[in-house]
Amino acid sequence: MKYAREIKVGVLATICLFLLFFGFNFLKGVNIFSPTNSYHGVYADLHGLEEQAPIYIHGHKVGQVDAIHYDFTRDSAFVVDVSINKDIRLPYGTRMVLVADGLLGGKAIELKLTDDHTNPVIDKGAFLTTAYEPGLMETLQGEVLAHVDQAVKDVDKAVNNIDSLVASLQSQVEGNHIRRSLTNIDRVSTDLTSVSADLKSVMSNQMPRIINNADTAVANLNTVVADVKAANLKATVAKVDTALDNVNALVGDVKGPLLTRINAAVVSADSLLVDLKAHPKRYVHFSIFGKKDK
Repeated sequence: MKYAREIKVGVLATICLFLLFFGFNFLKGVNIFSPTNSYHGVYADLHGLEEQAPIYIHGHKVGQVDAIHYDFTRDSAFVVDVSINKDIRLPYGTRMVLVADGLLGGKAIELKLTDDHTNPVIDKGAFLTTAYEPGLMETLQGEVLAHVDQAVKDVDKAVNNIDSLVASLQSQVEGNHIRRSLTNIDRVSTDLTSVSADLKSVMSNQMPRIINNADTAVANLNTVVADVKAANLKATVAKVDTALDNVNALVGDVKGPLLTRINAAVVSADSLLVDLKAHPKRYVHFSIFGKKDK
């Protein structure tokens, strides 16, 4: 009986330790009464993933991240150990995808199962294929940063254009180009005023005289047209036709005898050539002794 008190203290301490271990694991999300299988994944960047992060399949929690090991001498420095409920069977092709867990920036792992359910089951302790999908906040942050960067570039471009404009304006002012331009504008304005006065004088003094002369010329032209209309054009045309008939008759009288004489001369010449070819001795002929035959 003298050890009864010590035994009670020992049992109470054991119960307290068990409750502490169970409560601690419960707070971490570990169910010590549910058996699990371990798997591993390798990542080059964890993007804030921590131990005890949840493991999901289609949004249902099936495990958690047990431990994270790292070796910065390798490109993929982080090895993540996860525990999955033992009743979950992972077929070949399953991927460990690092995803966002809520809007506060936490990370979790989503197990993406293959659609081919005929694939064999992956052995526990195997390494799974890993991937990373940025969350909504990261996507929005990237888009906002991209827009901000573009806006900054646009502002820089606008500032450069303003600087160029100011420099050009300053150059114009320093070179008295604006003053010369204003002087030229004043001179042109004065010239336009003078031309306007001259044009007004012409319109007032000379235009009435020009219009009167045009009216007189039109009246004279009307008179000439009336005289032409009053003339006996038919008689004149008849006389011209008669003269043409007389000329045609004269040409006919001359053409008939003349053509007859020409034809006779051509016939005579043709007969002479034929006779010359047939009797060449009838015409002048010189012998080798210088005598002349008739």
